[in-house]
Amino acid sequence: MTMIETFAYEFMQRALVAGVVAAVLCGVIGIYVILNRIVFIGGGIAHTAFGGIGLGYLLGMDPLLFAVLFSVAAALGIGAISDRSKVSEDTAIGVFWAAGMSLGIVFVSFSRGYAPDLFDYLFGNILAVSWGDVLLISALTLAMLILVALFYKDLLILSFDAGYGEAVGLPTKELRLLLLCMVALSIVVLIKIVGIILVIALLTIPGAIGRQHARSIKRIMALSIFLGGAFVLVGLVVSYQLNIPSGATIILAAAATFFASTILAR
Repeated sequence: MTMIETFAYEFMQRALVAGVVAAVLCGVIGIYVILNRIVFIGGGIAHTAFGGIGLGYLLGMDPLLFAVLFSVAAALGIGAISDRSKVSEDTAIGVFWAAGMSLGIVFVSFSRGYAPDLFDYLFGNILAVSWGDVLLISALTLAMLILVALFYKDLLILSFDAGYGEAVGLPTKELRLLLLCMVALSIVVLIKIVGIILVIALLTIPGAIGRQHARSIKRIMALSIFLGGAFVLVGLVVSYQLNIPSGATIILAAAATFFASTILAR
């Protein structure tokens, strides 16, 4: 079956559009995640989002909407606790990580009936993305791009020299919280595509590869966007041909490229 025939189906077209939009988001936000070394914070936020998904099931409403609330709350909570208390950042991440997953399990157990697509939120199912999901993903991505455009220079200073930013009067603590919230919203976008378990990989791998082969931030972002789109395309085609999970295939394509790139970069 040719690539054109593969994308003749509407569900494949929806998946491709959602994947490309997500690739744009990963290319822009992912580099800030890498530069600020907040990959594990992203993991904590992603797993905390499962509490919102469980609450959505319990209330019979869209789980992604509650995932947004839980993700933003986790971002603000981790940032505030690690900033204003004697609790270390990794401890705060671990607490939110465990509490979010536990709340999700409890909420799902209280909900009536069986949650058929719960597995999709954990491991992703880009083929089940609806046009409504595509609109939500596109709206969140547009919001993130606007924020990056507005605070581009400030985020660069925060990423490379937060001490200098604080010395010249930049509100570094508020900017860090803003960045964490942006990461939280980005994670919600990716949950539907690759799931909670794999979300950090797609958010960071394209940026990590881009950083190996480009110098300026804008070039790294452009290369990351291209790579993210290529991973989505390859993952969709291979998973469809072999009848294997799409999200995992996308991540495997990204990971294989990362290892090859690392060898070449050396």
